[in-house]
Order: sequence, then structure tokens, then C-alpha cells
Amino acid sequence: MAYDADVIVIGAGLAGLAATAELAEAGRKVILLDQEPEQSLGGQAHWSFGGLFFVDSPEQRRLRIRDSRALALQDWYGTAGFDRPEDAWPRRWAEAYVDFAAGEKRPWLHAQGVRFFPVVGWAERGGYDANGHGNSVPRFHITWGTGPGLVEPFERRVREGVARGLVELRFRHRVTGLSRTAGAVDTVTGEVLVPSAAPRGTASSRETAGEFSLRAQAVIVTSGGIGGNHDLVRAQWPARLGTPPARLLSGVPAHVDGLMLGIAEAAGARHVNRDRMWHYTEGIANWDPIWARHGIRILPGPSSLWLDATGKRLPVPLFPGFDTLGTLDHIMKTGHDHTWFVLNQRIIGKEFGLSGSEQNPDLTGRSVRQVIDRARAAVPGPVKAFMDNGADFVVERELSALVRGMNAVTKEDLLDEETVRREITARDREIANPFTKDLQVTAIHGARRYLGDRLIRTAAPHRILDPDAGPLIAVRLSILTRKSLGGLETDLDSRVLTEGGEPLPGVYAAGEAAGFGGGGVHGYRALEGTFLGGCLFSGRAAGRAAARATA
Repeated sequence: MAYDADVIVIGAGLAGLAATAELAEAGRKVILLDQEPEQSLGGQAHWSFGGLFFVDSPEQRRLRIRDSRALALQDWYGTAGFDRPEDAWPRRWAEAYVDFAAGEKRPWLHAQGVRFFPVVGWAERGGYDANGHGNSVPRFHITWGTGPGLVEPFERRVREGVARGLVELRFRHRVTGLSRTAGAVDTVTGEVLVPSAAPRGTASSRETAGEFSLRAQAVIVTSGGIGGNHDLVRAQWPARLGTPPARLLSGVPAHVDGLMLGIAEAAGARHVNRDRMWHYTEGIANWDPIWARHGIRILPGPSSLWLDATGKRLPVPLFPGFDTLGTLDHIMKTGHDHTWFVLNQRIIGKEFGLSGSEQNPDLTGRSVRQVIDRARAAVPGPVKAFMDNGADFVVERELSALVRGMNAVTKEDLLDEETVRREITARDREIANPFTKDLQVTAIHGARRYLGDRLIRTAAPHRILDPDAGPLIAVRLSILTRKSLGGLETDLDSRVLTEGGEPLPGVYAAGEAAGFGGGGVHGYRALEGTFLGGCLFSGRAAGRAAARATA
């Protein structure tokens, strides 16, 4: 039986593009399959903010940030909390990835034309001890061009492979099965879906026009995670977080359905750590949605007061931007699935960013002028659009009206003015001095000692109820699905492993489908900026290993 290609890659997101690019440049013939139309090439990475995790980068050094491989690995281990036998390969992937982030990653991307915004962001700050969760220093590097800017060089490399006759792109091909010949997985079967002109991110038809069967020496699974499939999210929801939220927003399109993971399992792959997942707690409904239940994540600075559904302040150190899953754990124990940011216009103008390429036209469009205009604006345009149109935003001059508006949003009288006023007033009294017992206020002062935060991410300490800083703003926050942290178990060559720990002949996996490497390189929590980089690192490893195996 003849082969249709040397390697078949399933999924045309960033990991799939990276793997395909490596294979083509090694002279291998590749068929790249994806169930979506061509306009969705690049997958979730296109919609991303383009954040990348680097260690001891030139951008960090220019901002006087002292970073090192040892510090980054300490942070990774403290964040991941590896504690299972299934964490053996993820630990090895973590060490390899930190080495990559501290070494070859930036020059490799720079050589392909990728550039970075000069101010390094400080995500997931932790707030525990030195061995606990969080980034000890800023490491979040924003790609100049955001997600599309990062997809661009890999798409270019793949299309060069097409031009050389080495890569065949087959969109609207939905894989439904993997099968073996003489023990090795070498056959991919599925449905050919009808052509679709659906814009990127919107739902495309699942009507079939036929079937397909393709053979290759190796198969690479880069099909992504489960975030668009809320039924699967709820089925895999970790027991440690209690009952899944009744109301979830989607940070990814519906085609991120996780179904390929089950197909790989049926072929003999081992799926591990499936109860580990990464969902954001600062989700807001997109007032101009692209996909169903489309949510946007707020990228907050540290100054907003975070209240639970009843108006009580979240406990230390659950401040904005400090511990995503620690906050999720607390919220799930309150009996409600929403929380509130309470702030004012001065804070929102300085501290609110919105995740996603489409919410950052200045960075996505690589416009220096727009970046400067945004910094000068009282409130950046995309944020102002949510203030004016967002269903989760309440804007009022007086606190009593603000609380009434908050209750109107939820259609429940869970908040009373006295409780909310007491929390805000107590916090505001702590602002009078540069020293305080309030650890969030201490964190604000600490953030402003970092030049990047002082310039663009952290407002000068002031009273929330200061009328000159108004109007007052409340934002309802919902749980926003995003990433699977578990996945198909792989060795350092991205070879998929079986339940017995042996490589599944002919099968590789990368990106979110592989838990970004090893079946869960992040453990229980992530340091941010590590998802896109994980797609690139594991995709590159899979492509190179499959190229060697099919020589």
C-alpha cells in the first residue's frame, strides 16, 4: 500500500504550523488537515494577545529585571505543584522548556522576523512565598503584531512548503479515526465537510460531502484542547473545584471541541491529567461577539477592588493579576459563579487591558502612533467600547446608583450599599500613607517600583471614591473557558505514549493536545506567556522527531 505523504498533521493551529514547517524544511512530504475552512488557519493563536515567556531577555535587562534559569525553574515548579506519577514526563518537559525560554527561543523567533513590545508584562504575580505560585519577575513579552504576528512566519514557512510541492493543505477534513497496519498507526480516516465561507472564528457547517482515508508513515496530533466544548469541560471539571459554574463564557471558538483526544485514546494513546485546566476568572461578555458565548478576558492591573457576588472582598492574595486558579478555587466555594471589580475611570484608563488580537488594534497593526495615542487617552478605545456597550459594565457617579446597577445586571439583590461602601472606604483609608497593613495596597506600591508598571499598567495610589477620579465603575466577571492543561502523554520527542508507557508507533502530539508537552507541562497552574511558546516548542519537537523517523 502506497503512502499519501510521509507525515499527516492533524490541526492547523500554531503547533501544527510549527510541526509542518519543520517537516517541509527537512524535505518531508506533509498533508496538513483541519476541519475548519482556510480562513481559520492559525487556530486560537490568531486570536491571542501574543504573549511569550522569556527568561533573561534583552527586554528584561533594559528594564533592569534580573532573571535567570534557576529563578524561572523555581517559579515553574512552585506554580505547577507536580505531585502525581503522571508528572514524570511533564517535569522533564518543564526543564526543557525553561532551558528553551532562557536560551534558543528568542533568537530563533527573532531570526524569523518576530519582534516584541519593549515593555515586559508581569502576569500571575503569585503573592505567596518564594517557593509558591507565580512569576517572581515580569516575563510576559507581547509580540509586536500580537497573535497574527506570531502566526505569520510559520504560515509563511508552510506556504513555502506548499510552493515547493512538499505540503498539501486540506481544509474541511474532519478526522474520525486512526488505525494501524502491522502495529503502527498509519491511516487517518474521516469526513470531508462541505465548503464554508464562514468568517474566522464563527461556526462552520458540519454537513458532510464525503469521506477520506489517508496513509502516512507518521501522524502528528495538534488538534488543540476542549475549551469550546462546555459539556466536555464540565465532564472533566476537577472535583477539587466543586460543581462547575452554571454560566460559562467561551474564550475560544466552538470548533475547539477536544474530540480528537478521544480518537487518539481509542487508537491506544494515553490521556493524562485531564482534570487540570486553565480558565480565567475575569471574563466579560463580548459586546460584539464572533462566536457563541464569546468572552474576553480583562488583563487587570493591581488596583481594582475585587468583591465576591455578595460584596465581600476576596481574601489575600487574590488580587487582580495574582493567582488565576487560586481565585477560581475561592469563587467556586462562594456558591456563586460571578464576582465584581469595583474601580473608577482613572484606574480603568491606566490598568485595563483586554486579551485578544482584535481588542488591541494598535499592537496587532504594529502602529507606534496608535500605541502612543492609546497611552495618552483617558480610556483606551476598546475599553471605552465595553464601558459604553458591555452588558457587564455599570458606570455611575454615586455609589448608591452603582450598587443598584450591579444588582440590575445580575437580576438578584445580592448586594447592599452598606457592605460595598464599607469595603471601599476601608481600602481608601489605607491609601493615605505610603505604608499600610493592606497587602493589596502594598502590592500597588510594589508594582510602581517596576518601571514598566509605573509607565503603563499601575495607576498612582488614590481613593476609589475620589470624585476627581470618577465616575465609578463596576464590572461583573464570569468564568471564561480557555485551556486544557492535561493531554496526550508524550516523551521529549513528542512521541505519544500508551498506557504501558511505550511509544504508540507512528503517533506524535504537540500543543494543547499534548498538554503543551508531556501531557501536562504546566501541572496545576501556569505562569502565563507559556501557552503559545508551548505550542511552538512541542510542535517544533514533533516535526523534527517525525522528520528523523521518516528519513
